[in-house]
Amino acid sequence: MERDKKMSRYLGILTAGGDSPGLNAAIRAVGKASLGAYNMKIVGFRDGFRGLVYNRTVKLDDVALSDIITRGGTILGASRDKPHKMEVGDQFLDMTGVVVENYRKNHLDALICLGGGGTQKNALRLVKEGLNIITLPKTIDNDVVMTDTTFGFDSALCIATESIDRLHSTAHSHHRIIIVEIMGHRAGWLALGSGLAGGADVILIPEIPYDIQVVAEAIRNRSKAGKRFSIIALSEGSFSRDDHEMQQIVRDGDEKGGKGLITHEEMRDRLANRTMRLSARLQEMTGLESRVTILGHLQRGGAPSAADRILATRMGAACARLVNDGVSGVMVASRGEEAVPVPLDQVAGKRKTVPIDHPWIDAARKVGTCLGDYVLKTGMEVE
Repeated sequence: MERDKKMSRYLGILTAGGDSPGLNAAIRAVGKASLGAYNMKIVGFRDGFRGLVYNRTVKLDDVALSDIITRGGTILGASRDKPHKMEVGDQFLDMTGVVVENYRKNHLDALICLGGGGTQKNALRLVKEGLNIITLPKTIDNDVVMTDTTFGFDSALCIATESIDRLHSTAHSHHRIIIVEIMGHRAGWLALGSGLAGGADVILIPEIPYDIQVVAEAIRNRSKAGKRFSIIALSEGSFSRDDHEMQQIVRDGDEKGGKGLITHEEMRDRLANRTMRLSARLQEMTGLESRVTILGHLQRGGAPSAADRILATRMGAACARLVNDGVSGVMVASRGEEAVPVPLDQVAGKRKTVPIDHPWIDAARKVGTCLGDYVLKTGMEVE
């Protein structure tokens, strides 16, 4: 790209990791603020960091940025490729040098990376290579640290909640247990939030390993009270206490440098089928028919919610301002109604999980939702 002498700064932007609602709203905000408020030009790279490696660019002018705020996904495409470990042909190569070369070839003054936890780590590596990087926190999992929320979360929360709403009627009609598997990776924000909003009877999240006996007892108690169905909001990363203990055995074996009672492969197979195993066991233990609904990528699709559009627009506009002010090496975090720059080395490699004393958990317990653990009315867990 040949630098336009009338323009003082050039920005690059890419979307990395999984897609989520709100990405286009953020691209639009960064682009429109850069073009209109700060007289900067902006170029997009297709398919995440891979597009930067192969220099696959798209001009982002006012026409390209028009009418995309309502659209889901990302107009740039996304990928989970890592610059330092990218699949090229039949091997994985460190393409960091190529990224640096193309950054300079495009005369970039800053690169904006939209993504979740993995993107923050990749961005920090590029900062250490001397590039000016700013990130925006995007993920439906809401597990990026140092920010109140990530764009994409609210949209997925609404979708998961509506799905639970719809399952109430069929569960009631057929007197069933319905397990709704909800995304979230290793954090329970999405299952906990949608479970609360959708009135789930049981909510199981990674932060609280569940006892299947406790879950079955809660369902049987509902049946005795004349409630002939139960909805379980299950985070995809949740696991039973038995699985938790097995994972610890695997970790202990690794630390001792020897083979444990169970291999990593066996543990992966065990966890891969845990939702179906839970359904079968609960049907056996309660005598109620049990069915599983896996929402999967439905939670990533569709138009972003109003809250996500506003959040992405605020963060994108703030990002353009930070570039104009010469700030880099930061993630733009949402703190209340403020957009705050947080150094990437305080974010990368960390995960925001649900605190056990979080108000959502307290509210769930108080309204009688089972979380899979033994808890007295005082809120004290019984071992």
